[in-house]
Amino acid sequence: MILDAAVTVMAETGYHGAQVARIARVAGVADGTVYLYFKNKEDILISILRETIGQIVTLSTFLEGEHPDPLAALHKLIEVHFKTLGSNPNLALVLQVHIRQAEPVLRAKVAEMMRSYHQTLDRIIDLGQQTAVFAPQFDRRIARRLIFGTIDETVNAWIFTGAKYDLLTLVDPIFTILQQGIANPGKQN
Repeated sequence: MILDAAVTVMAETGYHGAQVARIARVAGVADGTVYLYFKNKEDILISILRETIGQIVTLSTFLEGEHPDPLAALHKLIEVHFKTLGSNPNLALVLQVHIRQAEPVLRAKVAEMMRSYHQTLDRIIDLGQQTAVFAPQFDRRIARRLIFGTIDETVNAWIFTGAKYDLLTLVDPIFTILQQGIANPGKQN
């Protein structure tokens, strides 16, 4: 309830313009109630990110079982990321735009919160390389940045065009480009 209200207020006013009193009012609670659960506005923002990243990582886990499929895991991660943010444009706006305008100390905490997401990507990449589904010669860190950057920029473009289309319609095209690359395999130099 409080986090939902915070998303609404921060989407309207930005992180810096959001006041805890307004978040409390939108949540229908007293200001003091907010402080029972959160230290300050920064703690609220970190909690929003922690909950969202945790949800994406948990829902996208497709690496369990005797024969995990790295391609299915990558597809699921993209799908869950787009579904989570695509179903709540205000949340997407807060996490894609406003959180990046925060102070350096807060950005460092954001980087820490993103660790589980990056570890999930690393597991997918490692499994893909170990099973020869992915090429063995590329650097995992670069691959992680490429995958996350593609997902991240796609959500940014969706936000900045007014969230006028279903973000889930881009899961398969993005997955295909990430899976196959942009080279034409039938074309030789």
